[in-house]
Amino acid sequence: MQAAASQTVSGLGPIDILVLNGPGPKPGAAATLGSEDIAAAFDTLVRPQQALVSLTLPGMRERRWGRILAVGSSGVVAPLPNLAMSNTGRAALAAYLKTLAAEVALDGVTVNLLLPGRIATDRVTELDQAAAKRRGTTLEDIRLESRKTIPARRYGEPAEFGAAAAFLCSAPASYITGVALRCDGGLIRSL
Repeated sequence: MQAAASQTVSGLGPIDILVLNGPGPKPGAAATLGSEDIAAAFDTLVRPQQALVSLTLPGMRERRWGRILAVGSSGVVAPLPNLAMSNTGRAALAAYLKTLAAEVALDGVTVNLLLPGRIATDRVTELDQAAAKRRGTTLEDIRLESRKTIPARRYGEPAEFGAAAAFLCSAPASYITGVALRCDGGLIRSL
């Protein structure tokens, strides 16, 4: 990780924007998790992100400008069924980043989370296919059922998610820090 960060800095210059995005752990119910699953969630969704922050944050603080944005999940706000490892690891990352946001705000560094709902990505297709198989139905039936739970009645487009991310990483977003912004078409019913 250190080598990749050094190579980036030597090729492109200082890192002012860091976007953290960990892979989605395997689906599964909370009751079936063992201690090794909890450790795996932490090792996948917290340790590498914290290591990247540690490598890039000193320069951001020194330059008095930086953006750290983590791609999370709406499961941070309302845990998602059958995604216990993801819910656990992403909630731990959210707690770390919320704490960090308060510590670095005075240095001009913002730290935020962007929480996707059902965005039309390969990962969502993978989860929908697993649900279809588990329930003995079709992928389209799962998607139709899922869209009915979203007030916008559709999956989000990656470009919509990207636009929200770009804003949070921009100069006009300098007063937004420690926030978990949902991009979910209204899926989560709380404010």
